[in-house]
Amino acid sequence: RVEELPVKVRILPGVAELAQGKVSVSDLKVLDITDLLGREITKPDESLLRKNLASKNIMVTGSGGSIGSELCRQALRRKPDLIVLFEISEFALYKIEQELKNNFPTVKVVPILGNVMDERRLREVCMTFKIDTIYHAAAYKHVSMVEKNTIPSIENNIIGTLNCAEVALESGVETFVLISTDKAVRPSNVMGATKRFSELILQALADRQDKSRSKIKTKITIVRFGNVLGSSGSAVPLFRQQIKEGGPLTVTDPNVIRYFMSIPEAAELVLQAGAIGKGGDVFVLDMGNPVKILDLAKRMIRLSGLEIKDNNSPDGDIEIIFTGLKEGEKLYEELSVENNVTPTDYDGILLTEENYLSWENITVLLDQFRGAIKLRDHELLHKLLIKAALGFESKSGINDLVYLSKREKNE
Repeated sequence: RVEELPVKVRILPGVAELAQGKVSVSDLKVLDITDLLGREITKPDESLLRKNLASKNIMVTGSGGSIGSELCRQALRRKPDLIVLFEISEFALYKIEQELKNNFPTVKVVPILGNVMDERRLREVCMTFKIDTIYHAAAYKHVSMVEKNTIPSIENNIIGTLNCAEVALESGVETFVLISTDKAVRPSNVMGATKRFSELILQALADRQDKSRSKIKTKITIVRFGNVLGSSGSAVPLFRQQIKEGGPLTVTDPNVIRYFMSIPEAAELVLQAGAIGKGGDVFVLDMGNPVKILDLAKRMIRLSGLEIKDNNSPDGDIEIIFTGLKEGEKLYEELSVENNVTPTDYDGILLTEENYLSWENITVLLDQFRGAIKLRDHELLHKLLIKAALGFESKSGINDLVYLSKREKNE
């Protein structure tokens, strides 16, 4: 109701706290980005949150990133025995380690500098600390950056995921959860294609486990969701910085839309989805209605007490300019390849049945990927991504692989 007025919007914790002297006017905060969503936050199920965490030894890869660090915070609130922070960036690892040790002094926090490409390092960590649960959040995720760095991105996102999963199986890890993305659905970019193939690898490993006679199995779960508000490199921090600098705000296209969710909500739902997975499941988080990026930009300008500068208001404060879609970027994202999404018994978590490849097909493709990486053959790698990632949109390449469905698997 106040959005159209030329006033800055600030948040105060509560009038009662202000009256009691617990909060001063100086505690006024800028509008929380979750308030820009216009959607109700899903209330978590505490018993699910504790299932894979309480009194467990857990590891989070990419623990210094936006999602990885929030998974660590949420996990430590459920009192695991220890948490291993597996992170390639020394500074990011230092920051999250200091934060967690200060806020959760009773839980053992183990900082590990490591690369998911280092299978030996992963194995040492899992064996030494007897890891029960792994949340695999490590990935190169920025679409435009991945497009410019194909080989390291394929190595990190695909081979790195394979390494983590295989070590988890070898080490007897109880639960392995992959953090995936809506960009894996009919991907139009390398990042999305690498994440889709990572999903296929895990689906195939879960299928291979089902067919084996081993009594000890790792429960593999995939959780897919869209953009999170406030993550590094995302729209909201960029818009906030651009507003601070006086503009302009840069939007790729007036019609581009995205699903959004707050980082804490996404992390809570990931932890819950990992707890209800039975093996090989692909869960999709209910992100509500998609948000038009242009509307988000306008709202942030107005709620900062400024006026949008356009043809109708040439004397306004902040202009919005359109830069054009980046290479591999789509106007909208989807959450399911097969459009076969069903609700679960838990709010905010949906289940999608996606076709998958046999482990035999996966191993052939992996050998081809490794060969192309060794040759530094970018063109071949692109063709392999088209072949491997179901629905990867491209002008060239023919997909001759036979995909299986859960129905065929049961038969």
